[in-house]
Amino acid sequence: MTDRAPIRLSGTNLERAADHNQRITLHAIRVSGSLTRIDLANITGLTPPAIANITRRLLGEGLILEAGQRRGGRGQPPTKLVVNPAACYAIGINIDRDHVTIVLVDFTGQTLARATRDVDFALPGEVADFYRSVIAGLVAEARIDAERIVGIGVARPDDLGTVDLPGRPASYAEWESVDMAALFAAPIDRPVFVENDAAAAAMGELQLGHGQHQASFFYVLISSALGGGLVIDGSYFRGAKGRSGELGFLLGSDGKGGQTQIQHTVSLSGLLHPLQRAGFTLGDIRGARGDDAKLLAVIDDWIGASVDRLVEPMIAINCLINPAAIFVGGRLPGRHVETLAERLNERLRVAATNVPALAPVRRAMLAEDAPAVGAAILPFSHFLLPSATALWKAEETV
Repeated sequence: MTDRAPIRLSGTNLERAADHNQRITLHAIRVSGSLTRIDLANITGLTPPAIANITRRLLGEGLILEAGQRRGGRGQPPTKLVVNPAACYAIGINIDRDHVTIVLVDFTGQTLARATRDVDFALPGEVADFYRSVIAGLVAEARIDAERIVGIGVARPDDLGTVDLPGRPASYAEWESVDMAALFAAPIDRPVFVENDAAAAAMGELQLGHGQHQASFFYVLISSALGGGLVIDGSYFRGAKGRSGELGFLLGSDGKGGQTQIQHTVSLSGLLHPLQRAGFTLGDIRGARGDDAKLLAVIDDWIGASVDRLVEPMIAINCLINPAAIFVGGRLPGRHVETLAERLNERLRVAATNVPALAPVRRAMLAEDAPAVGAAILPFSHFLLPSATALWKAEETV
C-alpha cells in the first residue's frame, strides 16, 4: 500500500474555481518554499496556461516574488517563485486565564514582534488596555506599514469565563458576553477572527509546522487548562457543535479511588500547585531558576503524573482517529515538552500493544506561542489560503 500525499494541492474546475485555484497555487508555494511554474502545474494538476495566469495575478498583487532561476537543466532555466513575506501582516492575540500574548507576524508566519504579560484572570478591559498600550510599539519594532495589516486573530479557550479553575473570580464570567470585534477595534480597525486556542494552535501547526507534511494529526495544547485540536486530511475538524478535541474534560483516576478531569493534572494550573509547594512559580520555569535541581524534580514528577493521565486518552485517539502523529505544544519550555513526549511514547509502546496503528507523539514545531501565531494565521486563511469549504455554497434557508 502506497503512502497518501501529505497535503491535497489539486485544483478544480468547479464554480468559484478561479479564487480556489489561486489560493491552492499560493498555498503550494507557501508549503514548498520555492517552486517553478512547471512544479506548480505538476503539483496542482492545473494546466501550464492556467498556472501562468494565476502566477501573473499573484505577482501583480505582490503576494509572491520571483527569486532567481533553477540551474542544472537544458535551455533557459525556469524561474523560482516564493511567497512575499511583506505582502501583508496580521496580529495574533492569545487570551488565557494566566497570561495574554500578542504577536505581529508576516505573511510567512514569522513573528516580527511580540508582547506578553503574565496576569491571572485578566478582565476584558484589562486585556484591551494592554493591547492598546503595546500595539504601536509592536508595529514600530517590526518596521512595517500598519496599513498592510489585514486582520486580527484572537485565540481563547472555550468557556473562558465559566470553567471552574482555582482562583477564578465571579467577574471573570464577563468574557462570555464580550464583543471581541469591539474590544480590539482601536487603534487598528481591522476584521477580527475568533477561534478556540487549541484549534488556532492546530491550524497554525497545519499551515506553518509539521502539518505541512502530516495531513492528519491530533494537537495537544498544554495551557492553563488542557485542549486538543483535530486535523483530518488537511482540514481542521470542529465536530457537530464545534467542540471536538475537548481532551481536558476526559475523566481519569485522581489517585485516591475517585475520578477527576485530566486537565486538573495535565495543565499549567496542575503544575502550579506542586511548584508553589516547593517555593517556585510558573515564571521560574522559563527564568533564571529554570535549571534548579529542586525545580526540575518537581517538573519531572509532574511529567510522570501527566503521562499516567494521558496514556488511556492517547490510546483512544489512536484507535478512533488513526492520526499520523500527535503533536504537543503549549507554554512549557521545549525541553520539557520533548521529555513528556518521549515518556509518553515509551509508555504507549508498552501499554498500547492492542492498538492497530500507533502514532508517534512529538513536540509541535510551533510551541510556546502557538495559539497566538495560529490566531494570526486566521486572517490569512480567510482572505488568501485554501479552505475545505471554499467550494460549497451557503445552504439556502427554506
